[in-house]
Amino acid sequence: MSVLTLRARALLLDMDGTLVHSTGEVETVWRLWCRRHRLDPEPVLAMCHGVRSREVIRTLAPQLDLAQEVALLDDLEIHHTGQAEVLASARTLLASLPVERWALVTSASQRVARHRLRSAGLPLPSLLVGAEDVEHGKPDPEPYLLAAERLGLAAADCLVFEDAPAGISSALRAGCRVVQVGGRQRLSPGISALIQDWRQVSVVVEAEGLQLTLLT
Repeated sequence: MSVLTLRARALLLDMDGTLVHSTGEVETVWRLWCRRHRLDPEPVLAMCHGVRSREVIRTLAPQLDLAQEVALLDDLEIHHTGQAEVLASARTLLASLPVERWALVTSASQRVARHRLRSAGLPLPSLLVGAEDVEHGKPDPEPYLLAAERLGLAAADCLVFEDAPAGISSALRAGCRVVQVGGRQRLSPGISALIQDWRQVSVVVEAEGLQLTLLT
């Protein structure tokens, strides 16, 4: 195991798969939705992780009413998911961060993201960029560019933690540095580090930002 030190003005964090274990819950919701519309779930499950529901619908079920189906999926998320399991030490890590030094950037809607964070007992960020806040979702760079802009920072000064290919691509295209959470191999050669959970990360708050020590 090696030690890597990184500095950043702020952290931009994905939610599903990065702060909470939610793969099973997400797939349950999409299976319910597919059953309702008599659709094969496999193409949907292959695409849905890390991207907005509207991209999945546009691509795989363009005949359906987009706004209606997005709202339906949000309702299914709220009513058919239980208490989210937090990745190890995520709660401790977030508690150590000043509110102005981190933001959440997720493909979930604001409503679903806040519900999932509350159910997991995680703090709500002062800045949350959700599905409805951008015209183009991950893997487009817009979500991470918007988060950096709203923090008053350059994307290059932000460090992103992501687990999914779409999110990693979004962050790298925005010009952010990226730490991958989970997986056995790096999903992109541009990734700075690979960790399994937040026990491998410690943070020191400095005057101008954050110093992170990663055990990789």
